[in-house]
Amino acid sequence: MDVQELIKKQITENNVLLYMKGTPQFPQCGFSARVVEAMVQVGVPFAYVNILENPEIRSTLPIIANWPTFPQLWVKGELIGGCDIVMDMVQKGELAPLVKAAAGQPEA
Repeated sequence: MDVQELIKKQITENNVLLYMKGTPQFPQCGFSARVVEAMVQVGVPFAYVNILENPEIRSTLPIIANWPTFPQLWVKGELIGGCDIVMDMVQKGELAPLVKAAAGQPEA
């Protein structure tokens, strides 16, 4: 499987997916850490890919997504955005309903 097929498979198979630097337990950049914190507050499990361990994904995903930076949050196969967009969605109360709906969880 080439790297583009792998990325498409990851995006398709995971309703909530974060491409990030590091892991949720040990983020390797402040932007990734902020998005992980927001996702933890939502309380929905999410998949992640550590792009530092996957240099081919790190170089290919920005081309596929037409988004140059990391982290990248994908929900139901759609790029939501990076740290600034996720933080804006948190402030507006938009992140939790979106992610919970994608995960099949009712809004509390």
